[in-house]
Amino acid sequence: MAERKKRIGIYGGTFSPPHIGHVAAAKAFLEALSLDSLLIIPALIPPHKKVAYRDDPQARLEMCRLAFGDLKNTEVSELEILRGGKSYTSDTLRVLSGDDRELFLLCGTDMILTLDEWHEPKTIFSLSTPVCIRRENDKVTGKDLSEAIERYKNEYGVTVPMIDAPAIEVSSSEIRERISTGLTTDGLVPEKVGNYIKEHRLYHDIQ
Repeated sequence: MAERKKRIGIYGGTFSPPHIGHVAAAKAFLEALSLDSLLIIPALIPPHKKVAYRDDPQARLEMCRLAFGDLKNTEVSELEILRGGKSYTSDTLRVLSGDDRELFLLCGTDMILTLDEWHEPKTIFSLSTPVCIRRENDKVTGKDLSEAIERYKNEYGVTVPMIDAPAIEVSSSEIRERISTGLTTDGLVPEKVGNYIKEHRLYHDIQ
């Protein structure tokens, strides 16, 4: 009998900074997919968005270690930061793929809608199963989502699982804005992350 493949989750993002919504999504991902392990992978240069003013990738990496460090079977990876250049998901999946494992890629609904427009989408769908979770401030309609999922099934033969978890109304951009204007972030970021931001005075001088 063939040995069961390890179920590995991949949760990428900018994480500038990681907040309670990110942690909640990671927990839901672990539980819903019965993952053997979860890799949190901060991007060096995300292809689809601008990083924060005066971005420090090493600071984001350390904040991720503080935010996700208590989650069971979870590891923060510096793979994309060490690789350099734009952090293409297809390149990351190539590195992580193997005959002994099954890869699951956590995506917010906005990402799911455009996944076939990413760099090398055929590689993404062939090496992983995208998994959809609703994100904070989600304006995506059920019709748009179902059409995208049906399209991927028809074009790539991949069924996209949905994680049924409540969205937490908080975003990294909101947190950076609050810090820059002197407002508190208590309850929005893990306590260790909040202390790190204060200690290193991150996001205080966003223009």
